[in-house]
Amino acid sequence: MEEKIPRHIAIILDGNRRWARKRGMPATAGHRWGAKALEKTIENCLKRKIKFLTVYVFSTENWQRSPAEVKALMALFEEYIKKLAPKLHKNKISLNIFGQMKDLPESLRQELAKTIKLTKNNKKLVLNLALNYGGRAEIAQAVKNIVKNSGPKITPALIEKNLYSSGMPDPDLVIRTGGEKRLSNFLLWQVAYSELYFIDIYWPDFNARELDKAIKEWQRRQRRFGK
Repeated sequence: MEEKIPRHIAIILDGNRRWARKRGMPATAGHRWGAKALEKTIENCLKRKIKFLTVYVFSTENWQRSPAEVKALMALFEEYIKKLAPKLHKNKISLNIFGQMKDLPESLRQELAKTIKLTKNNKKLVLNLALNYGGRAEIAQAVKNIVKNSGPKITPALIEKNLYSSGMPDPDLVIRTGGEKRLSNFLLWQVAYSELYFIDIYWPDFNARELDKAIKEWQRRQRRFGK
């Protein structure tokens, strides 16, 4: 019998800067190698028939980094999206953004909007980039939307409907690279019953073998959902 595969994998991409520092390279080099690792991971998820992939690429707290690093990251995101857009569309992958796009540079917003429009009808894999994202801010915004549009009666179902992930299954598996063992404000509502998998390797070294190890560990676990 074919082994079960998670429908939705979420990944906290951690360790780009430490990977670069270990090699005597600038942080920007680590981020570039991290972008390459993400591109390969998207391909590997597609091959394994994962239906949803959500990756944490820039948090609301990351604005506190040096202005030079933030500027370089925004330029890299824009360059990366331009390069990735035709590949996503060719491979029937749709792009979504989890986060506040209004705070991003105008040129980056335009590239993201173009790619989202280009790929919106693709069904093989949904790629969610958590960009300028914070889990607490997402929940707070969902509650504000409910109060504004539906009145003061707030239910879990209404909150779910107003999250960025509305209509998608919650992550089956959350992977964090880089050795830290925390969620760092990532998908706080959605990961209530996700399996968590922490590894020491830095994100630029994440590859197909590491993805398969994570999936194998997920397959070994018994998911009870509180029962």
